[in-house]
Amino acid sequence: MRLYLNVSVNKKTIPFNYQQHLTAAIHKWIGEDNKYHGSLSLFSFSWLQNVNTNKTGIKLTQNSHFFISAFNNFLIKRILKGIIQDPSFCFKSYITDVQILENPRFSNNETFLVASPVFIKRRFENKEKHITYDNARSSEFLTETLKKKLTAAKLPSKNVSVEFNVMHANPCTKVIYYNDVGNKVNICPVTVKGTPEQIAFAWNVGVGNCTGIGFGALK
Repeated sequence: MRLYLNVSVNKKTIPFNYQQHLTAAIHKWIGEDNKYHGSLSLFSFSWLQNVNTNKTGIKLTQNSHFFISAFNNFLIKRILKGIIQDPSFCFKSYITDVQILENPRFSNNETFLVASPVFIKRRFENKEKHITYDNARSSEFLTETLKKKLTAAKLPSKNVSVEFNVMHANPCTKVIYYNDVGNKVNICPVTVKGTPEQIAFAWNVGVGNCTGIGFGALK
């Protein structure tokens, strides 16, 4: 299930590295007894969409929005309840409208644009490495993470796969800072193969690492 959240226009320029503020707002809406903080993320959220940018940051428009998706409908309902109680967002903006979208019907092979960059990290010889789309093992790692989340959700993980679709658009990488830590991420469509249920799961929880802090959301 997915929530599309329209946000109000504000007068303040938002810094490019605003991701932690989105994360904080979501956990505020989840509320107390938050077992989702710091655990394996079975949810994802996009970056702000339909914004204007300049050299100093971004500005919200009348059409600015973002979305939150989750495998667990209870979590979505809990976030919705939190928004109703306190629609304030960040940077003196607030939620103006909410739309709820059920899972679309998927085939066994779907390609998605990303609504936030895909982040893959692995530790080799006690050193963390950030994996890019052109790494020969990127598909292996994306698939490995999705299978881990499917297993955590008690869903079948057999025969599912995820890979970057480098032929679909011009892929690129960039460094995104989260709480002053640089993360090398990928802006590239992904192709997910599996059952329609597995693909719907990926559409909700995102792909790659750290979907719970705003990476790997799928349009």
